[in-house]
Amino acid sequence: MKWIIALLIFSLLVLFHEYGHFLLAKLNGVDVEEFSLGFGPRLLSVVHNGTRYSVKALLFGGSCKMKGMLDDPEEDAFGHPKKPEDGSFQSASVGRRAAIIFAGPLFNFILAFICAVIVISVVGYDPAEILYVAEGSSAEAAGLKAGDLVTRFNGDAVEIGRDISTWEILNDYSADKEIRMTVQRDGQKQEIAFYPDVAKRYMMGITYSLTNETALIESVQSGSPLAEAGARAGDVIAAIGDTQIGSSQDLNDYFRDHPMDGSPLKLKLQRNGEVFEADITPTEREELRIGFSYNLGRVKTSAPGAIRYSLVEVRYWIATTVRSLGALFTGRFTVNDLSGPVGIVDIVGTTYEESKDEGPLMTWMNMINLIILLSANLGVMNLLPIPALDGGRLLFLLIEAVRGKPLEQKYELAAQSVAAVLLMILMVYVMYHDVTNLLR
Repeated sequence: MKWIIALLIFSLLVLFHEYGHFLLAKLNGVDVEEFSLGFGPRLLSVVHNGTRYSVKALLFGGSCKMKGMLDDPEEDAFGHPKKPEDGSFQSASVGRRAAIIFAGPLFNFILAFICAVIVISVVGYDPAEILYVAEGSSAEAAGLKAGDLVTRFNGDAVEIGRDISTWEILNDYSADKEIRMTVQRDGQKQEIAFYPDVAKRYMMGITYSLTNETALIESVQSGSPLAEAGARAGDVIAAIGDTQIGSSQDLNDYFRDHPMDGSPLKLKLQRNGEVFEADITPTEREELRIGFSYNLGRVKTSAPGAIRYSLVEVRYWIATTVRSLGALFTGRFTVNDLSGPVGIVDIVGTTYEESKDEGPLMTWMNMINLIILLSANLGVMNLLPIPALDGGRLLFLLIEAVRGKPLEQKYELAAQSVAAVLLMILMVYVMYHDVTNLLR
């Protein structure tokens, strides 16, 4: 079932993207030779107003083939390029061609907005409200109060709770770096500044989630006791000492009832059906505590509010995608953190399975939420200035506008070929990594 749902979502994203190209091509007098769902041999097709509409064998993706888009220009008897044929892509002005190319990613953002209106109208948005301030914390001493609405956090504008959580994912707190917040309280702005509290605790160096059915290790910190014992992400903790661990909640309960104090621990770990032991000694580390919690739950809003926060939702996913790409270059994320089609199908399937118990409404809302995320991501990725993508085509059009004439077609085709090969290599690697993770 998850494959069918993922296929439907992917098809919707690509068709909407290609429809953007199609619509702007028609509006700008460029002939569309074929608009198709899928790739490969045609299964069904019909011709209407000079355009062939096709359904092809591989129902994954789609295309909008415009007249003369990448044809080599014909030359006259003197070796000069002939005027492009009327109705061809090349016959349109630079501005019109740019509008046609940009329309694909733009329509992905429009699809994300439409889906966001549906979700926010039904379940609401997540206001960045402070829910709890720890007694005796630096945050409390600085004047932060439950009920405050955060509008800025460490220099970034905040409109929803996820703006703060994304900052935390992409940045680190530091004991010597001040947390600066602007909050709204009783209609008045308040400036809050404080340093994180420092607490010392013994740690094994792993992360895990309470939503897992097993005590699955999600990450292992480099140089930690468990890392030195040979543990890695994907292993499952089956026992600690004489205590059997059947789930992530069991693991959480164990740590609650047996706080680590530096005493040695004997763990049983499972990996691919095999069990091995790891003897570790937890190490004392400093833990930073910000002293407050904030809202990530949804609250209903008015019709104008739904429109406003739908725009905020699209802005959030565009900004998050751009910042995440930036984190790849800074080293915070690696290529191994990327997900390809296989990983996305797994995410779709997992979300679908976990949503079924919440009823059809929440299942639909979660699926539509995935469309928002994926559509915004697709729009951003296509705008990257890489020759094989829409952003690369826009880059060539910008060069043409500056030079007053286009680059020779052979250079553009060569750049697109090289970029396509490199992207294919990256996709194969990411797919291999996704499959490896699924088989763990």
